[in-house]
Amino acid sequence: MSSIPAQHIVNAMTVDVEEHFHVSGFRDVVRPADWSRFESRVEMNTYRLLDIFAAHDVSATFFVLGWVAERHPGLVRSIQRAGHEVACHGYAHKLAYESTPDEFRDDVCRSKKILEDITGASVIGYRAPSFSIVKSSLWALDILAQEGFKYDSSIFPIRHDRYGIPGALRFPYPCKTNNGNGLMQFPVSTLRAGGLTIPVGGGGYFRLFPYAMTRWAIHRLNQTEKNPAIMYIHPWELDPAQPRIRGPVAGRFRHYVNLHTTEAKLRRLLGTFAFTTLRAMLEDGPETGLDCEESRVES
Repeated sequence: MSSIPAQHIVNAMTVDVEEHFHVSGFRDVVRPADWSRFESRVEMNTYRLLDIFAAHDVSATFFVLGWVAERHPGLVRSIQRAGHEVACHGYAHKLAYESTPDEFRDDVCRSKKILEDITGASVIGYRAPSFSIVKSSLWALDILAQEGFKYDSSIFPIRHDRYGIPGALRFPYPCKTNNGNGLMQFPVSTLRAGGLTIPVGGGGYFRLFPYAMTRWAIHRLNQTEKNPAIMYIHPWELDPAQPRIRGPVAGRFRHYVNLHTTEAKLRRLLGTFAFTTLRAMLEDGPETGLDCEESRVES
């Protein structure tokens, strides 16, 4: 992908479709058994995102949680009808590294079937909740390949208390799993500066950093490093009026910081750079590459 002329590079926009109470930062105070007690706001917020994308003629990849799809099938069909890619975010928002291989497979297959039954189309992309494919759970990539997925976007090449593989490759690459299966990897975007790997691909980082920094980071990725940016956002990040959850201090900060700035920043971003789906990006990518074990660390 780095061979694409910088002026022609198209970035990827992705959405993790989940409720505001699904986030891992609140899992100690919000149990899955209690989810039905919370106000659902995912439809309202996702339709708002769809309107914003339509206004800027942007196609995106929507990683939809199976739990959400099961309760809002019309929303999934609306995403598909608007020309976006429907991909898999698992079913119950359970972290991969806290699952057994059998539990992970059951969760992924359950969600994949729900999404394919709703859309009538194959689902080939996956992103683990909270980017939870880490060194101890790389076995998950084999399961994804065995279940028919063609790409994954779960490995975040940063150091973080809940996720990440520090030193992993920073740009899209094809890899072969331990069992010899092929799978494309789409890491969320980062920059290298002063010996540090800085996350610039969206989420809380997009809300925390000034818009000018995000714009500069994508420009550098495209023009200097000759690679596409992989961005992500959650529907609840456009919803500053969402009910507050009394979770841990760090979790509250990460979740609620600068929610009121998200929509304006997003509109500026979509008006400045070109974006497409990961599926479209996959179709333009190479077919062979490193072993996943080898490709963990950037050379």
